[in-house]
Amino acid sequence: MKRHLRSPVRKRVDAVVLGASAGGIDALSTLLHDLPAGWHIPMAVVLHLPEEHESHLAEIFAQRLPIPVREANDKMPLTDGSLYFAPPGYHLSIERERSFSLSCEPPVLFSRPSIDVLMASAADAYGPALAGFLLTGANDDGAEGLHRIHLAGGLTAVQEPKEAQIPTMPLAAIARHIPDYVLPLRELRNLLLQLEAVREH
Repeated sequence: MKRHLRSPVRKRVDAVVLGASAGGIDALSTLLHDLPAGWHIPMAVVLHLPEEHESHLAEIFAQRLPIPVREANDKMPLTDGSLYFAPPGYHLSIERERSFSLSCEPPVLFSRPSIDVLMASAADAYGPALAGFLLTGANDDGAEGLHRIHLAGGLTAVQEPKEAQIPTMPLAAIARHIPDYVLPLRELRNLLLQLEAVREH
């Protein structure tokens, strides 16, 4: 487990999946702030929201970022350089042909969309070419999904629990397996930028 990025990251990553719950909007805003134009890696996010409320996450982050931001739809292919948010009330999965799938199956750990569902399906689709980031949150969703990414040979990163607004989610992930990186948001952002630099070359 690494607390600092002491050496350049050389692992090629073809997609990034991110999960967060309580405090997640602020954490994502810090992590994704001012991404460079010409971004290549597709990113998919599950952020826990009440099912009965319409989500405006795509619109909010589209105003903040220089890359395309969309709410994921069923059968939509992942496009390089885009950021996708799971719609409220649906589980979001990634199929092996690297397109999205939505389902209304029962909640997982009281959550729909579930971070575990997204991460586990993405691990099956991308294998070692996947990175998973788990941020602040108030339940255990994401711990098993991040472990699945680890088992598939992907890169796993968790927000430093001491920095997280709610540390329950990062702590659950660390208890499930030892992530490749446990870092504050500023260094998680540096990690993300290094993954993009490897992808570009």
